[in-house]
Amino acid sequence: MKKPIAITLGDPAGIGPEIIAKAFRDAPDVTQGCFVVGDVATLRRAVQMISAEQIPLPVALIEAPTGALTTPPRCLPVLQVGALAAPVEFGRLSASAGRLAAEWVVWAAQAALRGDVAALVTAPLNKEALALAGPPHSSYPGHTEMLQALAAAHGGKPLADVPVRMMLVNDELRVVLVSIHVSLRNAIEAVTFDNLLQTLHITHASLAATLGRVPRIGVAGLNPHAGEGGLFGCEEVDIIAPAIAAARSQGLQVSGPFAPDTVFMRARAKGGQPGKFDVVVAMYHDQGLIPVKYLGVEKGVNVTLGLPLVRTSPDHGTAFDIAGTGQADASSLIAAIRMARHLCKLPQGKG
Repeated sequence: MKKPIAITLGDPAGIGPEIIAKAFRDAPDVTQGCFVVGDVATLRRAVQMISAEQIPLPVALIEAPTGALTTPPRCLPVLQVGALAAPVEFGRLSASAGRLAAEWVVWAAQAALRGDVAALVTAPLNKEALALAGPPHSSYPGHTEMLQALAAAHGGKPLADVPVRMMLVNDELRVVLVSIHVSLRNAIEAVTFDNLLQTLHITHASLAATLGRVPRIGVAGLNPHAGEGGLFGCEEVDIIAPAIAAARSQGLQVSGPFAPDTVFMRARAKGGQPGKFDVVVAMYHDQGLIPVKYLGVEKGVNVTLGLPLVRTSPDHGTAFDIAGTGQADASSLIAAIRMARHLCKLPQGKG
């Protein structure tokens, strides 16, 4: 590895510190060359919580990202950015925790945009804590929107010129969303010809680079039975089908719209056999995320498409209800790190 991978600590009151510590302990080949942007004391507390009867995991303070490249396996390198005045209580909303969690993302994203790190993996933020943190962090519904704004500012571009989309991936399914963190009413209003066509192009470009071929894109309808020819809604006829036709005319391999209750099953890869589609474009957040998460939250990875950097994250939140108990599963974070290495064309490791 010529450049390290940055992992942000996430909200220190959540399970981020615990799953990071477990990932470095249990998957040293995957985490080799990675470092954490966060707080040393918080990670040492997490290590103490998980390692009473486990393999020792020293926490090492590094001064620059390159320090991660010479850190031995099962050693957790941390680049200290800011500091908590006192340890935060597990599972408790805190403005200071939300503010620091956001600042860690800002630092790591700017390092990635400068080319100082190969990729960015983000442990979970708590959106309520982010809102409590105040401006500018409270203006972002989550990681995706924050990273979009940072990328636009770095490139000196209007926000609209850096369109991004969320893709959820596991071993069986890929799903890209037309809209992300908005109300259901606003999500329906976001189903426009331009938004869908833009989503199809972002999906095509990102997956073509990853797969090395033209991806097969299936498109979900918005309404039950994909509108049933206009009986249950006209969005499929008036918006979705025309956008699909336009994408096809521009060389994209797109099919649909299909009934939302069956398209994900058709795209699912299982038993060593690929699905009918490489990816499904879903019209809104829950339509697309429920099938992916049902297949196993511990396997899912969130990939942000459209950014001038590689960003992945685990497919779950801060889990305040189990934070500090030692019960958190690091599988999704390990999968996110592995995906980041794949997207950067780095060795995958065996852990």
